[in-house]
Amino acid sequence: MDARDIIKRPVITERSSDVMAEKKYTFEVDVRANKTQVKDAVQEIFGVKVEKVNIMNYKGKFKRMGKHAGYTNKRRKAIVKLTADSKEIELFEA
Repeated sequence: MDARDIIKRPVITERSSDVMAEKKYTFEVDVRANKTQVKDAVQEIFGVKVEKVNIMNYKGKFKRMGKHAGYTNKRRKAIVKLTADSKEIELFEA
């Protein structure tokens, strides 16, 4: 898998913005990716050193649309902590 296949998109929420001050960044990642793959992908794409990776799995939610019912896609979220000497990741470029 390529690094850009592992990291899907950054998760931009109020809580994820608050932890950016602690050099923690949140990404939605591929559901098959493990911590080592996420670490290597972030280091390759952004050119930073990763200290720690935490991963959370989310089940799909049950949704109805008229007579049709089903589940949304399951997701996997990773919180990546950078080392103290590492530069910050610029998610919003002016």
